[in-house]
Amino acid sequence: MDKIKEYLVKGWKFINQSWIKWPILLVGSFMTLSVVGFLFIIFGGRLIVDETALILPATTQVVTEDGEYAGRLYQENRQLVQLKEIPTHVQEAFIAIEDQRFYSHAGIDFRAVVRAVYRDLIAFDKVEGASTITQQLAKNLFLTNEKSWMRKTQEVMASIYLERHYTKSDLLELYLNQVYFGHGIHGVGTAADYFFAKDVSELTITEGALLAGMINAPNYYSPHIDEERALDRRDLVLSQMNRAGYLDTEEMLTLQGRTSTVVEPVNRNEPWIDDYLELVIREAETLYQISRAELQRGGYEITVYLDPTIQKIAYEQIQNDQFFQGSEDNIETAFTLLDQETGHLKAALGGRDYSIGDLHRVEVERQPGSVIKPLAVFAPALSEGYSAYDLLDDTERDYDGYQVRNFDGKYAGEVPMYDAVTVSKNTSTVWLLDQIGISTSKSYLEKMQMILPDNGLALGLGGLEQGLTPLQIAEGYRTFIHEGEWIQAHTIAKITDRHGRTIAEASPPTNQVFDEQSAWYMLRMLENVVDEGTGQAGNYSKALAGKTGTTQHPHATGYVKDSWFAGITPEYVTSLWIGYDVSDADHYLTVGSSAPTELTKAILSEIDRVQPLTDEFTRPDHLEELPEPIELPVINDLDASFGFGGWRLLRGELTWTPSADERVVYHIYQVAESEGADQYLGRVVGAGEFTLSEMSIFDQGTYYIVPYNPLTDQTGTRSNTVRLSLLD
Repeated sequence: MDKIKEYLVKGWKFINQSWIKWPILLVGSFMTLSVVGFLFIIFGGRLIVDETALILPATTQVVTEDGEYAGRLYQENRQLVQLKEIPTHVQEAFIAIEDQRFYSHAGIDFRAVVRAVYRDLIAFDKVEGASTITQQLAKNLFLTNEKSWMRKTQEVMASIYLERHYTKSDLLELYLNQVYFGHGIHGVGTAADYFFAKDVSELTITEGALLAGMINAPNYYSPHIDEERALDRRDLVLSQMNRAGYLDTEEMLTLQGRTSTVVEPVNRNEPWIDDYLELVIREAETLYQISRAELQRGGYEITVYLDPTIQKIAYEQIQNDQFFQGSEDNIETAFTLLDQETGHLKAALGGRDYSIGDLHRVEVERQPGSVIKPLAVFAPALSEGYSAYDLLDDTERDYDGYQVRNFDGKYAGEVPMYDAVTVSKNTSTVWLLDQIGISTSKSYLEKMQMILPDNGLALGLGGLEQGLTPLQIAEGYRTFIHEGEWIQAHTIAKITDRHGRTIAEASPPTNQVFDEQSAWYMLRMLENVVDEGTGQAGNYSKALAGKTGTTQHPHATGYVKDSWFAGITPEYVTSLWIGYDVSDADHYLTVGSSAPTELTKAILSEIDRVQPLTDEFTRPDHLEELPEPIELPVINDLDASFGFGGWRLLRGELTWTPSADERVVYHIYQVAESEGADQYLGRVVGAGEFTLSEMSIFDQGTYYIVPYNPLTDQTGTRSNTVRLSLLD
C-alpha cells in the first residue's frame, strides 16, 4: 500500500512539472470537448427539431357532393400522399438523383461530406453541398438556406435526430410531401396533378424522373418554363437510376427517347368560386370551431352543397350592366339560391367582383322593403285564421303619427288580401299587422331566427332598425314552398380530416313556422304577384312565385336605396338585392324592383337551359287548393219576357249573359213600386236566367240583378233594369 502511495506522489510531481502539465491539460481538454461536442451533435438534435414542423401544412380540398372540385384553401398548396401511394420507380428516381445511399447511411453520408469539405477548404468558402435526403428535410423544415458551418452543424444534428426517431419510410414520405416544384406547388402528389393531370399512383418512370430532376432548381428546370431543359434534366435522372441499379441500360435508353407528357396546368382561377368559399370558411368557423388559419394548413376535405353550374351562371348574369342603373357605377348585388327540398345553399354571390376577405353582401343586413310583407304580415295572418279573400282596409290612415300611404296613391276602400299581396298595398298591410298584433308577427319571425328590436307598425313595410340579410330572406321564403318549415341554410355537408376521419356532418336546425295550408295559400298568392302584380318585369316561362321590394332613398327624393326580389320555383328559392354599399346623397338607384326581378328571371332562364325546371307547382294531396279570384261581371243586357207553362200557365223570364266563372252568384230584385225597400226575389249561381213564377196577366214589375262574390262577400255593380207587363 505504501508503495502505491509513493508512486502516486511521484506521478503527481512529474505531471506538475510545467513542461508536461500544460500539454496534458490541453490534450485532456480537447478530448473532453470533443466527446462533449460529439455527444451534443448526436443527442442535441432535439434542440433543433421542432416536432410541430413535421406536420406539414396541407391544402384543404373543397369538393361537391359528386366529388368534383369546388375550391382549395391553403398556405402551401400541398396534397398529402402516403408512401404506399407513390410508385416505387418514382421513389427510386428521387433517391437516385438526390441520395443514392439513403437506405444505408444514418442521416449523414460521410463520403460526400469528406469530398465537400475538401472542396470548401480549397476554395476557402462553402461552395459544395453533400446533403442527404434527411439533411435536406432537416434544412427545409427547421433551418434557413444560409451557407455556414454553424447551419451545417445544426443540419447534421437534426438529421441524426430524425434518423434515430423515424424510419426511412417515414422520412422519405415526409420528404416527398415537402419538396417544392415551383409554381406554388408543394409535394409530389400536388405536382402529379399540376404537371400531368393524374394521381401520383399513375406516374410513369419518365414522369417521376422529370419531377425528381426539378427539385434542385424548380423554376429553372420546370417544363412550363423550358421544356427542353427539363427533358435534359430528366434524362440525367434516368442515367443516375441506371447507375444506382434501378434501370438497366437498354431500358434507360428507351425511356430517354420518350417525349414529354406534361400538360398545360388547369386554370383554377374561377372568379365565381370565392363568394361561396368565404361562406364555407365562415360556417366552419362558427359551427365547427375550425379557424380560417387551420383550414389553410389542416389538409381537410370539405364536402359542400355548391352547384358550380348555377354559381357560374349567376356570376355571368350579374356582370350585365343593364340590370344596374344608378347615379354611380359601383352598384353592388347579393344573390342566394337554396334547394327548396333540403335548404342546401347551392349558390351565393357576395358582390359583382368578389374576392375572399371582401365585404360579403349575402350576410349584410339591409332594409327589406315589401319583401318582408309575406313573412311578417300575410302568412302570419293566414296562420291566425284569416283567409286569402278576407277584405282588408285600403284607406289612407294615421296610426298615432305614423302615416301610411300606397305607393301609387290609389285607394279602394277595401281589398281582398289576395289583391293586397298582388299589388303590394301598404295601407292594407299595415292595417292587417295592426289587427294581428306586432307581437304575433314577431313571434313568427323569431321562428325563422329573425330577431328584430322593432316594435312599430313600420315593421310591416320593412322599415327596420337593423334590417335582414339576403340569406335570411331566402330562408324565410323557403317556408312557403316547403309546407311552412324553416331550415337554416348551410353550405357544408361534412368535413373529414387529413386522416380521412369524419369530424363534422351537417345537422341544421329546423322550425315549423306556418301551417302547411297557409304556406300553400301564400305560395299561390305570390305566384299571382309574378303573373299579374309587381313581379311581372322580365321573362321566365316556367313556374315562379315571388315578391318585390323597394326602399325609398333617404337623401335623394324619388329615387331608390335598396331593391329586392325573392323568388320561388318548384326546385329553388332565391333572393337578390341590388344597391350601394353606402347610400348617400350621391349614390342612389334610378330603377326599382324591376331590376332584381328581371335579373333573377334571367338567371333562372339560363339554369333552365342546362337543367330544365318545372312548368307548374304541384299541390300536395292533403292540402286544399286556393280558389282562383272571382271577377264580378258588369251586366248591361238584362232582359225580361213572358212565357207559358207551369200551374199558372203564365210566367216571367229574366235573362242575361252570365260570367264564364260559374261561381258568381246573381241576386234578383224587384224595384219597390212605392217608397220602401226593393224586394229580394232569389238567387242564381252561375246561370243567366231566372223564372218569375205565379204571374198573372195583371202583374207587372221592374227588375234588376246584382252579381255577388262568395269568396270576398262583395257585391258588384247593379245591372240595368227591365220592366215586365202585359198591360203596357
